[in-house]
Amino acid sequence: MSTSSRDDEFAAFVAARQRHLRRIAYACCGDWHRADDLLQTALVKLYVAWPRLRRSDNAEAYTRQIIVRANVDESRRPWRRERSGLDGVDGAAPEGMPVEERSALFEALQELPEMQRKVVVLRHWLGLSVGETARELRISEGTVKSHSSRGLGRLEQTLTER
Repeated sequence: MSTSSRDDEFAAFVAARQRHLRRIAYACCGDWHRADDLLQTALVKLYVAWPRLRRSDNAEAYTRQIIVRANVDESRRPWRRERSGLDGVDGAAPEGMPVEERSALFEALQELPEMQRKVVVLRHWLGLSVGETARELRISEGTVKSHSSRGLGRLEQTLTER
């Protein structure tokens, strides 16, 4: 297959899934600017792997895994612990549920411990199975179930209080 047709397939995949993948990145990190950075990193890595992934149905799962792992890598870097002083200047969220509900949900998600948040996003927002979530996060299925249960309970409690 020629390089241009491979690039066309990649561009079509990105055009079709970019908005969804950006929301996943936002759900992982809680900041639209960082979500854009995570998505950009994921798409660069996906492009490198595209020749072996383009014929399989794993391109989106591979990209989600890159986003999750890149978020972990970024949070470990010392300069990420500093705050810019521009909190609350993020752009408007994409259309979907009413802004108040979406904002409350994302705020409640960000209050969850990191692993609970990732499990809840992968399991209940993206609809992955327990096994798929365990593989993506490299944890046991039992750990996925306990994080999911605790995370959903805490989300329910937080959203009910609001």
